[in-house]
Amino acid sequence: MAPAVHTVAAPAVPAAPTARRPLDLRAITLSGGDLLGDWQRLNREATIPHCIERLETTGVMDNLRRLVGESDAEFRGPLFADSDLYKTLEAIGWEAVRTGSTEFDPFVDEAVRLLTDVQEPDGYLDSYYQGPHAGERFTDLPQGHELYKLGHLVQAAIAFAYAGRDDLLALALRYVELVHTTFGEGARGDLDGHPEIETALVELSRLTGDPRHRELARRMVELRGHRTIGEGAFGGAYYQDLVPVKEAREATGHAVRQLYLLAGVADLELDDPASGYADTLDALWHDVHEKKLYVTGGLGSRHRGEAFGDPYELPADRAYSETCAAIANLHWNWRMLLRGGDARFADEMERGLYNAIAVSTSVDGRSYFYSNPLQLRTGHDHEEDAPSTRLDWYNCACCPPNLARLLSSITAYLATETDDAVQLHLYATGEIALGDGVTATVRTELPWDGRVEISLDGPAPKALELRIPAWAEGATLAVDGGEPQEAAPANGYARVEAGARSIVLELPVTTVIETAHPWVDAARGTVAVRRGPVYYALESADLPEGLTLEDVVLPADPRPADGGWDDALGVPVLAIEGASRRPAAGALYAARGRASGAGSPGAPELGALRAIPYFRWANRAPGAMRVWLPTS
Repeated sequence: MAPAVHTVAAPAVPAAPTARRPLDLRAITLSGGDLLGDWQRLNREATIPHCIERLETTGVMDNLRRLVGESDAEFRGPLFADSDLYKTLEAIGWEAVRTGSTEFDPFVDEAVRLLTDVQEPDGYLDSYYQGPHAGERFTDLPQGHELYKLGHLVQAAIAFAYAGRDDLLALALRYVELVHTTFGEGARGDLDGHPEIETALVELSRLTGDPRHRELARRMVELRGHRTIGEGAFGGAYYQDLVPVKEAREATGHAVRQLYLLAGVADLELDDPASGYADTLDALWHDVHEKKLYVTGGLGSRHRGEAFGDPYELPADRAYSETCAAIANLHWNWRMLLRGGDARFADEMERGLYNAIAVSTSVDGRSYFYSNPLQLRTGHDHEEDAPSTRLDWYNCACCPPNLARLLSSITAYLATETDDAVQLHLYATGEIALGDGVTATVRTELPWDGRVEISLDGPAPKALELRIPAWAEGATLAVDGGEPQEAAPANGYARVEAGARSIVLELPVTTVIETAHPWVDAARGTVAVRRGPVYYALESADLPEGLTLEDVVLPADPRPADGGWDDALGVPVLAIEGASRRPAAGALYAARGRASGAGSPGAPELGALRAIPYFRWANRAPGAMRVWLPTS
């Protein structure tokens, strides 16, 4: 069952020849020494082992063992706990593809043994519906997550297939055949309440060359939007089941479900540009990124239903901004990038990666945020879905293994190729095999320093197209020792023709002050500080003793300066001069002009306040934090 059609080991390799193609995961090696390479190493050394440990201690593995008489423990965890195992396996699979690593083989062997022993003769496999709810398979598709779990099993199996191991793929294919029989054309017309299976089935079709899997994914997409799921606790919009996909023009409901669905729809469009989903994809992309996206790249403004809100409903302190939603958005933007080629999709991948995704993981790689607010108030009442510090696991533990699988495969999202060019989308120190035996060595310290040096050990066999981020105004490009020239991007990419041996790209990493659209009521009268692609925050840990974060007011025109390097956090900090303390507040409400709370021109300045990258907050002690900073 080795790959029959696509032998490029990477997520989302389109079947249509007109699309951009990801480079093989093995064609890019990160060296470390910069943020992305060090993060991938931390993922391998800390996050994946931590996930394996917690799968044991939280009962996920015992849920399988009890079904074969090897444990007498009660079922533990949510009904979709199997998916945490599958995501962790996918992370290990991509590590095996990328590095040939065998260090996790004992765990993989045990997991595959258990899954094989638990799987029923007709292919069904689900520790919840074979355990405490045996005999109830496929009876609660809106809430049961059965096909969602299968989707993650399929994606893990695909990763291992590219690594040369097919036992997990054989197991997944048996279950998929059952789903064809049960939910294929002419069979049941209901669907899973949590999209994910769609993109997995398209990937499976690409791997095996079997078009039935893609057509099953298409059927599931076309069935959605006809109000077959019902209202449930949160309404049909929660499940994206109010409007047929081809008619949808607004992102609604549960943010992760919406974005996973759009990733699957984009996969269908990638493989068949005549599918008819283009208008939906474009309309929803603009709706999400122009009306419902947090400045950090987070998505989902409502805790109730983990959902999108109305346009411009983006409260900083009540942001749900689930880690998995930011990861799903990266997956969707990646597919949009392969389809359309415009740099705005890579810009959004970068925004999310260095802010809404990076914030979820602690410096040591072993604790995580589930939701990611842009403000935490002094005295915040700690709760699991809005904690004041990262937790080492969650009852709903979807985010940590999702992070693990993304980081183990992140090199696949750096570059693509077409017949005449290789495109570089995200920059990190390492080596890229360009073809014809030519290797490009990239050196950079992005996102902290914008110099990108590319040296080739032979003439470039194809043109190189280098993304010029929207934040890098004034970028310059020097080729083969020539004078730097202003980069002139087309669709956000500067082209260097074939034959080049060395390139120096300068992306100015400057600090800028941003304001929100006037309809974002929650951010009115505030500013955000961005340095390159990274957003900064004030944290109570950096304030003078006795000063409460809510009392800090920035000047009307703040001008942050370099504040040096923080070794413990591994990031550059900023110094913000001119901030003052609010006057003492009086009544909760008062007549205008009386204890209004605004900083007064005569208030003493507080000296230089230290701002840190948002993604590093809560690594020292619990406390207040905010990204949107009030001005006088």
